[in-house]
Amino acid sequence: MGWELIPWYTITDDFDKDFGVDEWHGTNAFVRDGERIYRTYFVNSRGAEAMGSTWSYLDITALGRQEAWEDSPEGYPQSPPYAWWNYHDAYGKTP
Repeated sequence: MGWELIPWYTITDDFDKDFGVDEWHGTNAFVRDGERIYRTYFVNSRGAEAMGSTWSYLDITALGRQEAWEDSPEGYPQSPPYAWWNYHDAYGKTP
């Protein structure tokens, strides 16, 4: 499309119109492979109602939450589910 920069947040601009969003908003997820960029997910209109938490947005990304059960390219960090999830007062020194 010739874009120099893919914006992380837009509301009804040319970027949105190029992806068929011309009324309110849409949510896109992209992944870069070298110099190529691929759109891996898109939702708009009623489908966007479920989007709201951080977890919803992580789950639509190509690499997900990077938990051990997920397929990931070699070299990408992975951790057991919820290993990074601490209570607000439980953060200490990193082991």
